[in-house]
Amino acid sequence: MQPEDMIMVSVDDHVVEPPGMFQQHLTPEYKDKAPKIDRLPNGADVWVFNGQKLPNIGLNAVVGRAPEEYGVEPTSYDQMRKGCYDVDARIEDMNANGVLASLCFPSFPGFVGQLWARTEDKNLAAMMLRAYNDWHIDEWCGAYPGRFIPLALPCMWDQQLMVEEVRRVARKGCTALSFSENPEKLGFPTLHDEYWDPLWQVCTDEGMVICIHIGSASGMSFPTMDSPVDVMITTTPISIVNLAADLLFSKILRRHPTLKFALSEGGIGWVPYFLERADYVYEHHKAWTHQDFGDQLPSECFRDHIVNCFIDDKAGIDQRDKIGVETICWECDYPHSDTTWPNAPEILFEGLGKVSEAEINAMTHENAMREFRLDFTAERPKQMCTVAALRAESPNVDMSPIVNAGGTAAHEDGDRIVTGGDIVRQLAGAFVERS
Repeated sequence: MQPEDMIMVSVDDHVVEPPGMFQQHLTPEYKDKAPKIDRLPNGADVWVFNGQKLPNIGLNAVVGRAPEEYGVEPTSYDQMRKGCYDVDARIEDMNANGVLASLCFPSFPGFVGQLWARTEDKNLAAMMLRAYNDWHIDEWCGAYPGRFIPLALPCMWDQQLMVEEVRRVARKGCTALSFSENPEKLGFPTLHDEYWDPLWQVCTDEGMVICIHIGSASGMSFPTMDSPVDVMITTTPISIVNLAADLLFSKILRRHPTLKFALSEGGIGWVPYFLERADYVYEHHKAWTHQDFGDQLPSECFRDHIVNCFIDDKAGIDQRDKIGVETICWECDYPHSDTTWPNAPEILFEGLGKVSEAEINAMTHENAMREFRLDFTAERPKQMCTVAALRAESPNVDMSPIVNAGGTAAHEDGDRIVTGGDIVRQLAGAFVERS
């Protein structure tokens, strides 16, 4: 097998929502209340909703830029690659990258719809969240059947609405639901609280994979504001280990034997030691902690329930047998700075070494197809799904690095190392109106 022979399905990408996205999905009395794009005098585009200007149209949407400009935050649509927000251009970029299908997390509402969870008028919030889900499923994913995995946002603030919305989107063909790595930080009960029991049950009933993205508790983590930003970029994926442990030692997985959670953008290299440690803790401490996994070890329970997701993780690939090949899915992270676009097949293949063709197929597309119930053969012959076939469909995509695209820089101090404090100030000031 060569890179061009692979079939690639990405279980973690992002969409920058386009202006006017709500208009087709709201009744007349709510259309005027929907989020709208406003262009500021300084040229920045901001979403305006419920009297607030939201400074996040496309956080870190830097795909296609020269690497030295990854730290310049885009503040308008014309500073981004069109594939960030235009579905036709996205398909072209997917083809150029050899990617058959993609699951896309949201941008401006937050990974789990935090915007509407914070909205005081909960009727308004529910209408907007439903409209968002309809846009995502019907327009974004529906524009190209078989090329996207629909992902819905939850009504976290209301148990009944939460369950009803999962059932509603499931009827529309949605197979994935976004959820927070730590709902308590968003003002909701912890993962362990019975408040969430109806959600776990309805997702079990509907076969819905619960996707938990790093950073879905609404914050970046820096040891100090003086810490280099490299610290945050390095440790954020690994930090999902806290969620993994919280899930594993909760009662959720044992109460719902078929429920699946995807650790989106969490990487996989840390998993072997985590599983070893979890088994040791269980055997060594269960007498006083009162944990009971029955006839299983924690590592076995983890493999039954967890979808592990990676972008480029040679350490994890080398230890795939300890993780469970059947649990591993690939991701591209378009349009964020960790993305491997437009050379994802070549970069991935470089780390596969002596991996068998069967294992490559499992990790690049078969596991994702099984977990998210994606049947690409319903839309196109299998031979038209390979990297080579997709690239042949879009041979003229301009992939040359974009320079001087514009935006807000992390700092103006030349070659000084960028710190966490720089990033906090950058994002706070990116959309400030200036004369």
